[in-house]
Parts: sequence; C-alpha cells; structure tokens
Amino acid sequence: MSLPSLSLLPPSPARLIRALDPRLPLAVKRRLVEPPLNHAFAGPLEEGEFDALEGRHLSLSIKDLGVNLTLSHRHRRLVLVEGPGEACIRGGWREFLCLATRREDPDSLFFQRRLIIEGDTELGLMVKNLLDGLEEGLAQGRLGDWLERIERLTRRD
Repeated sequence: MSLPSLSLLPPSPARLIRALDPRLPLAVKRRLVEPPLNHAFAGPLEEGEFDALEGRHLSLSIKDLGVNLTLSHRHRRLVLVEGPGEACIRGGWREFLCLATRREDPDSLFFQRRLIIEGDTELGLMVKNLLDGLEEGLAQGRLGDWLERIERLTRRD
C-alpha cells in the first residue's frame, strides 16, 4: 500500500499532530514531518549550518502530547530516526510552539525551565543556538502555516 503524496494532504494542524502519534510507524512520520521540516530549513541546511548534527541524534519530547521524535542530519537533510537521542529537549507543546514561532525568547524558555535540555547539553545548546540564530525560525512555508494556525487555536483557550 502506498502512502498519499504530501501535496495531497490538507495543510491542517490536526494532521500534523496526528503525524506525531507515537503509534504511527516511522516511515509514515517521515513522509509527513521531514518534507516541511527540510523546506523550512532549506537555506541553513544548504549552507551547512546543521552539519554539526551529522550522525548525531537529538530527541524532542513534547510531554503533554506524549510525543517523542528523534532527529538527525544526513546528506544536508534533517531526518527522523529510531531510538533516543544523545540529547533531549523536553517541554510542553505550547513551549515548543513559542520556540518555533519565536513568540518568546528561547533563552527565557530555558532559563524558566519551561524547556529543559537533558543528556549531552552541548549538543542540545548547539541546536537551540542554531534555531535561535535563524531569522525566520520555523514560521515560514507550509510548516509555518501549520504553526500559525495552531498558535491561533491556542489563543482561544
């Protein structure tokens, strides 16, 4: 059975959240998560800004959604991989949303312990600083559209 093309999937926040479901096979998550992630970071990836992550594994743990994703860098692309990372950034989905949309200062999120780096803190800080140094963050393209829609929904709470 073949999976639908990403272009056929509606750009909905609900679909993105479902893609993070821990019960989904890694191959499905890759098809749903990697393309928008690599598109959002196309420039920095091409410029080699993620090269320090080559062969390394960083986990993101969104504790209130029960989501754990592990990212690596291979051949100028961000990829999802199996297993735990050498470093892990933990927090709630609202904190990750604030980080991704740059609505709050990343340092504040970490100093207030709303986001926590565990394991290889040098690796975790390197990635945090890389994300912090990007002008547009993740709030661009299709992924940015999803994040903005999720953010609007959270303001209603």
